[in-house]
Amino acid sequence: MVKILTIEDEENIRDTIIETLVIEGFEVIAAENGKIGVKLAQELSPDLILCDVLMPELDGYDVLRQLSQNRDTQGIPFIFLTAKDTMQDFRYGMNLGANDYLMKPFTSQELVMAVKSRLKRYRLG
Repeated sequence: MVKILTIEDEENIRDTIIETLVIEGFEVIAAENGKIGVKLAQELSPDLILCDVLMPELDGYDVLRQLSQNRDTQGIPFIFLTAKDTMQDFRYGMNLGANDYLMKPFTSQELVMAVKSRLKRYRLG
């Protein structure tokens, strides 16, 4: 079963993501902040990570930086979830190594399409 780590500090958004992905047949691991998310990524080696940008403890950019420096986690496909929608924000995240962005608010369909697209590309690469 494909394992997805969701790092999101807003409980209602996190719960919606979990519900949507479980219905689609994914195993979902959840973290309420970046610090916990990094720990879970290193311990559980998910197949894909969804990560909010603006969070307490450790923001999404720092999560990606830390995971990129670890040989075991640096190749995991990474999708940012954010309301930050300027080209500068987008470019900054992509330069750090993000594979995709989902702009908040997003639909369940957009979430599933982004996840499946990244997983397909990762497996073909």
